[in-house]
Amino acid sequence: MALPELTPETRHAALVKAAAVRRERAAVLTEFRNGTLTLAALLDRSDRVAGKIPVRRVLEALPGVGKIRAARLLLDLDIAENRRLQGLGPRQRDRLLELSPSHQRPDGP
Repeated sequence: MALPELTPETRHAALVKAAAVRRERAAVLTEFRNGTLTLAALLDRSDRVAGKIPVRRVLEALPGVGKIRAARLLLDLDIAENRRLQGLGPRQRDRLLELSPSHQRPDGP
């Protein structure tokens, strides 16, 4: 099946829309990184912006967690590397929430 040909205007509109969604996801991850958004609140969001964020990127946003540690955590939590937040099952969500307090920044100045 061939892909439909896009007009330059349609292609531009799609690129603008995709860039806007990427900016929204980046803003959500920045809030999470800064501590203004908790993991529980992030998982409770039902919008498509948060739902499409890969779990790996959320783990990498935790303090002290880089790419290698995030990959290990995904294995430990039995979550596929390409899983997104909206695709997590209830048990995976619970295990992810159990993990998060040990990786949260302490409240303070």
